[in-house]
Amino acid sequence: MTLLKNGTKAPDFTLLSTPDQSVSLSEFRGKNLILAFYPADWSPVCGDQLSVYNELLQMFRKHGAEILGISVDNTWCHLAYANARKLHFQLLSDFEPKGAVARSYGAYRNQDGICERALFVLDKEGVVRWSYQSPIGVNPGADGILDALESLSISKPEAKAGKKEEAA
Repeated sequence: MTLLKNGTKAPDFTLLSTPDQSVSLSEFRGKNLILAFYPADWSPVCGDQLSVYNELLQMFRKHGAEILGISVDNTWCHLAYANARKLHFQLLSDFEPKGAVARSYGAYRNQDGICERALFVLDKEGVVRWSYQSPIGVNPGADGILDALESLSISKPEAKAGKKEEAA
């Protein structure tokens, strides 16, 4: 599978965040959004990766961005994992039909039945502006995400106007 290309409208979805609450991509229109697909709760690399994002939440939010973690684990597993790791962002369950959302983003490992370790930064209109697939056993960190968010901030018309005024 190939990840969605930059400039592609992100496929809308609705996934469970708890056993009785769902989250839709459309709820985040007007905000930049980071989608972090990851293989599994409780795995060492995923734990490190999501902990880094948890530590950087304020920095993401300074760029007007929220983050959603997505894996094929069920909501009960996500709730226990988020509580144990003290995560302050939502984990969404792409459980049934298994991996359907990950497939639509090109981020599903058919041979293993899990999500790839894939990142997407969506702009305020829900368009993919950056994506990256890390090797399954490698924590991708947050540098690429932060660079993409910075790029979105710079490309805003008001940011460009401010830069022109500084140059004058």
